[in-house]
Amino acid sequence: QVQLVESGGGLVQAGGSLRLSCVVSGLAFSGNAMGWYRQAPGNLRELVAHITSSGTTTYADSVKGRFTISRDNDKNTVYLQMNSLKREDTAGYYCNVDGRSRGYMYWGQGTQVTVSS
Repeated sequence: QVQLVESGGGLVQAGGSLRLSCVVSGLAFSGNAMGWYRQAPGNLRELVAHITSSGTTTYADSVKGRFTISRDNDKNTVYLQMNSLKREDTAGYYCNVDGRSRGYMYWGQGTQVTVSS
């Protein structure tokens, strides 16, 4: 059974930082691409950052230069370092195992990030 458990969300003032973590179990973590998505009320879920199994990263334009995705294959964990947070970053953040090329996608339960002004 594949499980993704996110943590690290919370309430932070604008300009502050948070680091999200996602621990994955039940599959070969190192061989999978991983992603962080977010969804605000009334909005579609959007891709925030993505990292391939070899470590290549991509980011949404709205977070470039502020967010960093990384992975620790020894710990089966993917991280999202979020700096210079803005109110518009407020959303539920979801970790994702990107196995689209193999016919699967797995999701965590999400962690809430709220940025106050």
